[in-house]
Amino acid sequence: MAAILERSFIEISGFERETASRVRDITINLGVSAAPGAVKHPDSAGGFFYEESGKLLSITSNRFIHWSTSGDTVQLVEQSLDVNLLNNAIRLKIPHCPLLPGGVHVHETLNNVVILIVTCQSVHQLVLPHPTHMYRSELVTELQVQSIFTDVWKVSVQDAAHSYVLPPAQSPITSATWLSPDGHAHFALATPSGGITVVTLPPHDQQGSISLLEMKHSSVMQRLAGWMPTAIRGEQSPCDLAVCVAAWPLEHDTFLFTLCQDHKLRVWSYREQQCVLAADLLEYVPAGRAEVRRSPGQTHRMRLSFSASTGLCVAVYLAAPNQGQFCVLQLVATDNSRYSLEHISTLFNAQETLVDFVLTSTDIWGLWVDDDNQTVMKYINFEHNVAGLWNQVFVQPPPDEEIHIGPDQDPREAYLDALFSLRFTAAAVVKALQIYRRGSERILDLTWDSLKKEVTLTVENELQSSVTEFEVSQEDYRMLQLDFWSQFYACCLQYQEALSTPLALHVNQATAMVCLLKKGFVSFLLPCFAVDHLYLSSDEYLLSEEETPLSEDPELGSDVLQLVQCVRLLGECVQGEMACEMDKALDMLQSPERAAEQVLENLLANDSDDVIEDITNKLQDVRNPLAAMNALLRELDLETDMDMSPEGTAPLTGQSLSVRMSLSQLYGSTVAVSVVCQTVCLTAMSRAQLCRDLLILQHLYLRLGDNMLLPGCGQSLHMQQDLIPRCCHLLCCYHLLKQLSQTFTSPVPLDTLDTNLQHLSVLKLTDSAALAPNRSVLNPQTVVELFYQNVARKVIVSQLFGQQGAEAGQTPLHWPQLISSVVHLLAQHLWPSNPSFLFPECMMGNCQYTQLQEYVRLIGPWCQANVGSCRFILGQAYLASGEGHKALQCFQEAAAEVEKEEFLMRVTGMGEEPNTAAPRLLYYNKVLQLLEDVGLPELVINLATLAISEAGNDQRRQAALWTRIFKHHLDLGHNREAYEALTQNPEPRSRLDCLRQLVVVLCERAQLQDLVQFPYVNLHEEVVVIIESRARAVDLLTHNYYELLYAFHINRHNYRKAGTVMFEYSMRLGREVRTLRGLQKQVNCLLAALNCLRLIRPEYAWIVQPSSRAVQSDRPGASPKRDHDGELAAAPVSRQIEILELKDVEKEYVLARSRLTLAQHQPASAALAGGASAVEMVALLVQSGLFDTALLLCHTFKLPLTPVFEGLTFKCIKLQYGGEQSQNEAWTWLAANQLAGLITTKECSATDEAWRLLAVYLEKHPSQNAQHHRCVINRLLSHGVPVPDWLVIAFKEVDAATLLRLYLNYDLLEPAAELVLEYVDALLGKGHQYFGVERPLSAVAPLVWLPYTSIDQLLQSLGSSQPHSTVYERLKMKLKEYYRVVEQSSRHRVQAPRLHTQPV
Repeated sequence: MAAILERSFIEISGFERETASRVRDITINLGVSAAPGAVKHPDSAGGFFYEESGKLLSITSNRFIHWSTSGDTVQLVEQSLDVNLLNNAIRLKIPHCPLLPGGVHVHETLNNVVILIVTCQSVHQLVLPHPTHMYRSELVTELQVQSIFTDVWKVSVQDAAHSYVLPPAQSPITSATWLSPDGHAHFALATPSGGITVVTLPPHDQQGSISLLEMKHSSVMQRLAGWMPTAIRGEQSPCDLAVCVAAWPLEHDTFLFTLCQDHKLRVWSYREQQCVLAADLLEYVPAGRAEVRRSPGQTHRMRLSFSASTGLCVAVYLAAPNQGQFCVLQLVATDNSRYSLEHISTLFNAQETLVDFVLTSTDIWGLWVDDDNQTVMKYINFEHNVAGLWNQVFVQPPPDEEIHIGPDQDPREAYLDALFSLRFTAAAVVKALQIYRRGSERILDLTWDSLKKEVTLTVENELQSSVTEFEVSQEDYRMLQLDFWSQFYACCLQYQEALSTPLALHVNQATAMVCLLKKGFVSFLLPCFAVDHLYLSSDEYLLSEEETPLSEDPELGSDVLQLVQCVRLLGECVQGEMACEMDKALDMLQSPERAAEQVLENLLANDSDDVIEDITNKLQDVRNPLAAMNALLRELDLETDMDMSPEGTAPLTGQSLSVRMSLSQLYGSTVAVSVVCQTVCLTAMSRAQLCRDLLILQHLYLRLGDNMLLPGCGQSLHMQQDLIPRCCHLLCCYHLLKQLSQTFTSPVPLDTLDTNLQHLSVLKLTDSAALAPNRSVLNPQTVVELFYQNVARKVIVSQLFGQQGAEAGQTPLHWPQLISSVVHLLAQHLWPSNPSFLFPECMMGNCQYTQLQEYVRLIGPWCQANVGSCRFILGQAYLASGEGHKALQCFQEAAAEVEKEEFLMRVTGMGEEPNTAAPRLLYYNKVLQLLEDVGLPELVINLATLAISEAGNDQRRQAALWTRIFKHHLDLGHNREAYEALTQNPEPRSRLDCLRQLVVVLCERAQLQDLVQFPYVNLHEEVVVIIESRARAVDLLTHNYYELLYAFHINRHNYRKAGTVMFEYSMRLGREVRTLRGLQKQVNCLLAALNCLRLIRPEYAWIVQPSSRAVQSDRPGASPKRDHDGELAAAPVSRQIEILELKDVEKEYVLARSRLTLAQHQPASAALAGGASAVEMVALLVQSGLFDTALLLCHTFKLPLTPVFEGLTFKCIKLQYGGEQSQNEAWTWLAANQLAGLITTKECSATDEAWRLLAVYLEKHPSQNAQHHRCVINRLLSHGVPVPDWLVIAFKEVDAATLLRLYLNYDLLEPAAELVLEYVDALLGKGHQYFGVERPLSAVAPLVWLPYTSIDQLLQSLGSSQPHSTVYERLKMKLKEYYRVVEQSSRHRVQAPRLHTQPV
C-alpha cells in the first residue's frame, strides 16, 4: 500500500564523510586594522536557492548555495541534489573585518550570481558566472560538473570596484542588499548612530564611483565616497536604532523595512529617500504589551515573503521574557500611493531562545534552542491555524552518551562501530583525535578506513603507555580499554555537539525543501510517515490528536492512538541491556517471540515504578486492540504485489531526450544519496523499535488474557496465530533494513571486478539493470547507498515519472512529496518479502560477497520469497571466497525453484527464446558454465553427473554432458575415467571429438603409456587417423605426433609403416623447420627409417613417397596448407606413386647429414642449408671448408670433384697471401677435415697444412688424365700464384704437355721453356722417370712424342721477345739435339728390320 504522510517532518543529517578538505582559501587584504572596541559577532549562516531550482529541465534544478560565517571568515558551498559539483567550496577571509550576522547576501541575474558581503568595516561584491552560462550544452550529462566557484580565482575581489572600506563612524549593526536593474549593488547598513546608510557599488563590468546615501527622519544627505558629511546630524534616540533591515524591490522603487528597538516597523522608500510607513507593532500584541514594551528589542527578528496570492508579507518576531510571538502583516497600497499594514495573524511560542525563522507564502518555520541547549524546530500555517498548534519537526538526536557493551563484546570494536556508524562527522573524529594526540601533528587527507586505523592506533598506544606492570589480567585490561575508549568517545561527543550547533534555516520555496544549517554540516527535513509520526510524537502531541490518517473510523483511530501511547511507554522501559539482548537475538537468528517473552519477564520482575501497571490501565481504554494492531501492522508492512523489476516498470521512452537526461540525474548526487539512504536507516531503526515494543505488548496481552481480550471470540488465538507472527516478520524485516543501512561496502580490486564480470557474462546477466557499474564517489559507502546510486534510483524514477509522458518535464520538483516517494519505494525494493530481487543482484554484481552472505543468513529462517535466488547468489558468494563445495550445494538447492522465480528464469534464459529442454537442465547447463569459468572441474563432474538424469532420452544433451565429464576428467589427469566417459558418449561424432582430444592431451603430457594401453574397441583405425591428421596439422617442434605414431606402429610390429612415418617426418622437417634443431631431428628420423627398412626382408624394404599434401611446399618455411594470400590452398593434383628403396633413403640421409654438419659448423647457415640440393650443398660445404663432407656427398650423388679441389686451392691461395687473422681462422675448418697427423706447432703454419690437405686429396682421389691436378694448377695460375714444386712434379709426371699449355695460356714463357728443356732431356734419357717416360728415346724404346704445336707457339713467343733471346737459343739448340737423336733413332729403327731380314 502507499505510504501515508503526516504533517510533521524529520531531520536527516547530510554531513560529509571525508577528512580531506575540499575548501579553497581566498584572502581579501584591505590593509585595515582591527576596529577599537569592536563587537564580537556570533557565528551565522544562510542559504540561497536558484529561481529555477524547482524545474526539472533547468541546469539549476535542486541546486542551492549555503554559507556560514565565523569571525572574519565566511565559507560558501554550492550543492546540488542531482549532480556532484566540483570545486564547490571556498573559504573567504577578510582580516580584521568580522562579518555581520546575516551579512552575506546572494542575488541572481540573468548572466551572473552576485554575492554581496558586509563586514563591520567594509562591503564587498563577488560576481560569478551563472550556471546557465558555464556549460556548452543545456543538457548536463556528466555525473560531476563544475561549480560556479570553480574560477573564483579569476575574479579580482580586491579591486576597488568590488570592495569598499566604510568610514569609521559607519560601522553597521545589520544590513540588507539588493541589485538595481542597471547592475548597481546597494548595501543598506543600519549604523549605531541611527538611520540607514546606503552604499552603492558600480556594476562589475562598468567604471563608476561609489556613493553613500544616509536616510534619517530629520534630513536626507548624500555624499560621494571619501566626502565628509557637511550637514549637522540631528539627535537620534537609541530606541530608533534598527535591529533588523530587509530590502524588497516594489514596482520602480525599493522599500527598506527596518525593525527598530522602539518596537516599530518603518518602511523607507529608496527612490523618495523618506520614510513612507511607520507602524507600532505593540498594537498587534493582544496580551503582555507592557512586558514587550519593557524588553530591549535587540532580539527582534523580521522576515519578508512574496507570493502571487498574498502579495508582500512581513513576519516580525517580538521577543519577550516569557514567550515570543510572531506577527504576520501584509503590505497594502492605497489609492493615494500610500501604504498600510494589514494584520493577518499572531502566533505564540514559549521557547526561550530563537535562533532563526523563515517566512514562506503559507508557513512560518522556527528554530530555537531550549534550556538544555537542544535544538527545537517547528512550523505552522499562519493563515489556517485557528488553534495555533505548531507542527512537529523531529530533530536528529545526538549520539548516545554511553555505549552499552556486553560481556562478550570487545570494547574497541563496540566503540569503533559507534564512532564510524554515520552518527559522527569525520571532522569531529579528526578534531578529537588531534586533541587526544595533544596536537603533535596535523591530520590531513585521511580516508575513512585510514582514520579508523589512526583512531585505533592512537587509543591503543595511550592504553599501552599507561600500563606499568609486566602482566595484566584480562579483567584489568578490559577495564582499561573501557576507560580509554570512553574518554575518546566523550571527546568525540563534545566536538560533534559543537559542530551540531544550529545557526539558521534555509527554505527553498521553489521546491519546498527545508534545510537546517549547522556549524559543521547541513541537515535536510523530510516529511514523516504517519506511523513514524505516531511513534515519535511526544505524549502532549498525541493527546492533541483527534484523528489519525491510519483509519477513517474514529473509534479505530482512537484505539490506534491509545495503543501507540502504550507502545511508547513500554519502549521507554526497554533500554540498555534488554534492547541489546533483543538485537542480539535477532542477529543470532533466535526466535523473536521467545526474546520478547524474556524481555517481558524482566520488565515484570523489575517493575519498581509500576510502569506495567500504568500500561495495563491504559490498555483498558483500547476497545478493539486486535483491529488497532492490525491497522498498525498493515501500515508497517511494505510488501507489495506490484512488479518492481526494471522490466515491469514503465520506461521513459515517451519523454524527450532532455527530460530523460534530467530524470537520469534526479537525486543522484552524493548528498541526495546520503540523505535518502539515511532516511531509510532512521526509518528502519524507529520502526524496528516499534515492532519490538508492539511484540512485547502483544505478549503482555496474552499474559493478561481475558481481562483485556474479549472472551470466547478467539482473539487470543487470532493474536497468537496471525498478529504475533506478522509482527515478528516485520521486526525481522526492519532489523534487516537497519543492518543493511549501516553495513559498509568493501573495496574491490579491479581484477576481481573483471573476474566477476566474466562470471556474470557466462550467466548472461551483464545487461541487467541491477549490475550497473559503481559510479558513486561516497567514501565510505553503505550497501544501500551502492544499491540506490547504481540501480534503484533509475528504477524508482521510472516508477514515478514513467506514466507522465511529455508532462514529466513540466512537473515541479516538490521536495516533500518526491523524496517521500523515493524513500518509500527504495524501502520496498529492499524489503525481502517483495518479489524484487534487484538488491541482492546488485551486491552480487559489485562483488560485495561478505555482505551478501550476511544478508542471506539473516533472511534465511523467515523469508519465503526468492528462496532459490538467494541460494543461487549465496553460491556465487561461496565461489568468490573459494568455497566451491558449499557453492555446489547452494546451486543444487536453488534448482527446485527454477520455474518459479524471475531471477532464476533470467539465469536460465527461459524467456529469451523457445527451448524444448527442461528448465532444470537449462539451469544446470548455466551453472556448469559458471563452474567451468571459475575453474572447478571436480564440481563440474559432480553436477554434470547429476544433470544426466534430467536429460532423459535426449541423446544430444546427454552427449554434451558426457563430453563435459570427459573433458574435466581429462583436465584432472583422470585418464581412465576420461576414457570411460568417452565410451559412454551416445553420439558418434562427439565420441570421435573426445577421442581426438584424448590423443592430443595425452601426447602433450607425454603419457604415451596410457595412450597405448587403452583397448580402443572399435576405435583403432580412428586413433591412427587422428594421430596422422594431428601430425600433419600441428607444429613439428612443439608436438611429437610423428614419434607417437612411429612408436604406435613399432609396438604393433608394422615396420614399413613406421619407416614411412619417420621418412615423412624427416621430409617435413627439412622443408618447414630449417634450423639446427630441425636438421638434427631430420637426421635422426632418417636413421630411424633406415633401421625400420633394414629390419624387413630386402624384397619388401621399400616405402611409398609421402604425398605432396603432407610434405611439399613451393614456399620454404611457409604453411603447406595456405597460399601466398593466406587462403586455403587448392587440393593437390593426383600424381604418380613413387617408390623409394633403401638406397634412396640412404642418399637422403647423407644429404641431411651434410646439411647438419654445415649447420653445426656455421649455425647461421642452417636456414640456407635446409633447402639446398646436393649440388648446392657441395658449394656451401666447400665455402665453409668442410671438404671431407663435400667429397662424401659428391661420391654419394656421383658428382664431379672439381668444385672441391678448386675451392680448396682458393683457400690455400688466400692463406698464403693472407694475414694472421686468416691463419687463425683457418685452423677451424682445417680441424673439421680428417687430415692425418694435423700439426699445430709453431713450426707448421695453417698454410702448410692447407697445401698438405690439397696434396692428400689429390693423392686419395685420382682422376682420369689428372683432371684434378689440372684444375688446381689452372686456379693457381689464374690468380698469379706460382705452382708449388710438388704439384709441378706430380703433374708433369702425368701430363707434361697439358702443363706446358697452361704455362703458355698464362704467358709463363720461361717456366714453359724450362719445362720443354727438361722434357726434352727426359726423352733423351736424363730424368725420364720424372715425366712418366718409361724408357728414353732410342731405337728399341717405345715411341715418344713432343707437343710440337705448343713448342712452336713457345718458340714463336720467345723469338719475338728480346729479353728471352738466350732461352730461345738454348731451346733451339736443345731441339736440334733432340731432332738429331730422333733422326738417328728413327734411322736405326728403320734399319733394324732390314738387318734382321738379310741372310747370314
